[in-house]
Amino acid sequence: MGAVLAVALAAAGCSSTGGKRAEERAAEAAEGRAAVNTPRWTFAMVTHSGDGDTFWDIVQKGAEQAAVKDNINFLYSHNDEANQQAQLVQTAIDKKVDGLIVSLAKPDAMKSVIAKAVKAGIPVVTVNSGSAESKEFGALTHIGQDEAIAGEAVGDELNERGRKKALCVLHEQGNVGHEQRCAGAKKTFDGTMQNLYVDGTNMPDVTASIEAKLQSDKSIDAVVTLGAPFADAAVQAKQTAGSKAEIDTFDLNAKVVTGLQTDKLGFAVDQQPYLQGYEAVDLLWLYRSNRNVLGGGLPVLTGPQVITKDDADALADHTKRGTR
Repeated sequence: MGAVLAVALAAAGCSSTGGKRAEERAAEAAEGRAAVNTPRWTFAMVTHSGDGDTFWDIVQKGAEQAAVKDNINFLYSHNDEANQQAQLVQTAIDKKVDGLIVSLAKPDAMKSVIAKAVKAGIPVVTVNSGSAESKEFGALTHIGQDEAIAGEAVGDELNERGRKKALCVLHEQGNVGHEQRCAGAKKTFDGTMQNLYVDGTNMPDVTASIEAKLQSDKSIDAVVTLGAPFADAAVQAKQTAGSKAEIDTFDLNAKVVTGLQTDKLGFAVDQQPYLQGYEAVDLLWLYRSNRNVLGGGLPVLTGPQVITKDDADALADHTKRGTR
């Protein structure tokens, strides 16, 4: 009986110690210390973000928090000009990073430099844009939403809301993902949909372009923007034009949630950018430490999720802290 009790106490002690260590590891990660003891690898993320894009701020935050947990030295750079983005990727290759995360908004400009990274033995994960090209370019996997499917979800939602004539606002010409979104929406939308190209680097121009279109065609009853910052511009354009069109958008931020809560926006399509950054770093760490690969040759989907007023309250705190 005494032996049994001793074994039981020993087992309990191991369990208690193990639980305590787990709690300690979580606390260390929360305080900015790694939760693992793997080597301090360097991962670089190079995206097609322009300056001040809140969407990519959220992606970066997710990546940085995963990097802390995984003991990763994380480097982030971005440029919305495809050739400049490719040069930033080359810089990362020259630094001999241990892993590379790249968005492929304009895949043709990125193909050769991604091939250089793969040839150099650098594991690559693509995020956000370029799911169709990711495997062909030699990436381990792609993390993001299927843009065509996301667009189709928008068309379906517009149908449910009884919309008849929609405007799809593209703020970055040449971005294959944006084209796929509008094409997908047009495919499932029972009404008519027209594309409007604007200069996304000039917000007053974006507002003016949407306003002019709404003034010239009062039958437009829905405007779909392809990024959260542009939803606010569309709301302003609607007010100035005296339009009754519903404003809807791709992506989420604090302003979009407020817009949903106050009925300034109808719905948003969330692709969970925090998850894209976090999982990209985590998957590279898993590959480096254990040769794990997710996706089975298919993209790892983070969306789409249609967000309405009913969902906004539950997400408000998360958007304020910059994780949704």
